[in-house]
Amino acid sequence: MESCKAREDVSLEELKNRLAEFNRARGWEQYHIPRNLLLALVGEVGELSEIFQWKGEVERGLPNWSPEDKEHLEEEISDVLLYLIQLADVCGLDLGKAALAKIIKNGHKYPIATPNPSSP
Repeated sequence: MESCKAREDVSLEELKNRLAEFNRARGWEQYHIPRNLLLALVGEVGELSEIFQWKGEVERGLPNWSPEDKEHLEEEISDVLLYLIQLADVCGLDLGKAALAKIIKNGHKYPIATPNPSSP
């Protein structure tokens, strides 16, 4: 597989296809059923949580984190994303469309508040 370090952006579709190819080449497809993928996803979310567990409040952009800590965070967030993509795929869902639909739904549920003319 080629390196993605120099790439600007990667689509969910490309990630889904690369994951399918990766799993197919290793014969792992038989294990990737919704339940197993969900449990793996939960495990990865736990690993991600451990990174923040004892750090207290963390500044946006992580200015006080070492490059090694940021790389570890990237790896764990990537694991979560990759399992989520695989879970959606084996469930026959289009994750990108579902996410956009959810943003729209949330926009209706939580409309932008109209400013009160008397407030500063």
